Amino acid sequence: MHEPDEIMPEFYAPLENWTVTQGRDIYFTCTVNNLGKYKVAWIKSDSKAILAIHTNLIAHNHRLTVTHNGHNTWKLHVFNVQKNDTGSYMCQINTQPMILQTGYLDVRIPPNILDEADIEGPGSAAMEGGTIRLRCRSTGKPEPKVHWKRKDNRHIVIRSDGAREKQESATVKGDTLELTNVHRTDMGKYLCIAKNNVPPTVSKEFNVQIHFHPMIKVTNQLVAAPTGSNVHIQCYVETSPKAMHSWAKVDGGDLMPNAKYKMSETPINEYSLQMDLTITSLEPKDFGSYLCIAKNALGKAEGTIRLQELHLPSAPTTSDVPEQEPEKYDEGVPTDSDDENFVLEGGEPTADGDDRSSNDQQRQQEQQKQPSVSTKKPPQTVHGGGSGGGNRGGGGGGVRHHDNKQRHGSVKGSGSGYPPRWLLVLTAVATVTLFRSPAVSRW
Repeated sequence: MHEPDEIMPEFYAPLENWTVTQGRDIYFTCTVNNLGKYKVAWIKSDSKAILAIHTNLIAHNHRLTVTHNGHNTWKLHVFNVQKNDTGSYMCQINTQPMILQTGYLDVRIPPNILDEADIEGPGSAAMEGGTIRLRCRSTGKPEPKVHWKRKDNRHIVIRSDGAREKQESATVKGDTLELTNVHRTDMGKYLCIAKNNVPPTVSKEFNVQIHFHPMIKVTNQLVAAPTGSNVHIQCYVETSPKAMHSWAKVDGGDLMPNAKYKMSETPINEYSLQMDLTITSLEPKDFGSYLCIAKNALGKAEGTIRLQELHLPSAPTTSDVPEQEPEKYDEGVPTDSDDENFVLEGGEPTADGDDRSSNDQQRQQEQQKQPSVSTKKPPQTVHGGGSGGGNRGGGGGGVRHHDNKQRHGSVKGSGSGYPPRWLLVLTAVATVTLFRSPAVSRW
């Protein structure tokens, strides 16, 4: 009991309340006025354990300390707070009756996901069409909320009613994920994510495996290439678990990578890849059928590609001999060959090949001086000698042909075989000959 005139201690300010994340440091401050002969003690309310009296630490806890400023303030320090530090703390003065004040420490604990040993259910592998159940248990304060998602951000497919109905969702809530009637497209990495608004959010990865018989797809079953070229063929393979892949030639045995055969594989996703084969410098013996083969513990699959020779059209070749231009005749100018192809009647060939006699030249000059001769006189007045068909004089024909070329009219520009200007001259000469020939007397 205290004396009637004694001044009793009193608290200057209430204790703090703390809400902190596990691992932080905190302290409670107890300020007392008029303490006098009394002492200050720190007590954990839930356990009634005395932690410290004045500046003396009673509890055997290296994370606790007590400080005094030498006047009226005492502090209880808690370092690296843990889950079991949560609770009420009292600053108590040993008066009769005792006086005290209380502060509360709330320790928040980030989420934590338990080890895979705690997973329940069939596990993360199943045959296609089976069931996979994943369990993700977590701890934390407050209690974490758990959801699932795929690591590649594809939707999670939940099938029901014999796989005839399905629901797709980016996330699925709950600590258990059950996949029924699983398909190979369900294969991949799944994330279990736990959070309770206490950083950091944590996640755990589960690798889902779906096993099935190997399957091979061949997009181009027939490939053609010319001899001497390089050809590329490929197969698309789906298999799980992983398979052994190889190439073979029908009736030729397995192929091994070398300078002739270049092989490669390109992964596409968790269960599929592309097999590539390049055959260099094609020879006739390389043509035929090739097999791409995939084999795992569940079976074997093959794909067939037929390689045939492509016959390219041969490139046109140019002759070394230059092409001769076709003969061109000027309708107004006779050629030397034309001079040699006929002889006017009554003339004899000259030594230089000219078939016209001096009398013929004189007749031409006289013809040129006669304006009465028409240039439109039909060419039928000129005939080959000896036929008598167009000349009533019979054997008195005006022109004799010396070769078959002129006889068949091969010279361009006239149906008679002579250039037009020569026909005009021959017509005029023939006309003069008719007037001067003794055969005219028969007309």
